[in-house]
Amino acid sequence: MKTPNYHDFYQKALIPIGVNDLVSLQESEAFYPNSPSTHWLIAVEGVQLPQQKIYYHWKVSIYAADSEGDFNWKKPYYCSPKMELIDQANSFAALLVNASKNDNLASVALLEKIS
Repeated sequence: MKTPNYHDFYQKALIPIGVNDLVSLQESEAFYPNSPSTHWLIAVEGVQLPQQKIYYHWKVSIYAADSEGDFNWKKPYYCSPKMELIDQANSFAALLVNASKNDNLASVALLEKIS
């Protein structure tokens, strides 16, 4: 499995997981019963396009993490569709940060998956 490109990995937030979001996490494929996932790590990640010039699209990823920010990169809770502009990804990451602070991240991520 290819290791992610951490050269273009911009962590936006490490936020405690609320009660409602914890229930959603426990029902997802990103949940590890033996892992002390207490926080969300929200990040903007560069996805290099396969071409001669180095060019990126951007996605927003959410990982379950412990209180020190350790997470499993193989199992994100959520990954957005790729966006051409980093400003779009930063704006979407800010929306997810606010939703997670309000213990409403699960419903925002679900709505994004449906649309």
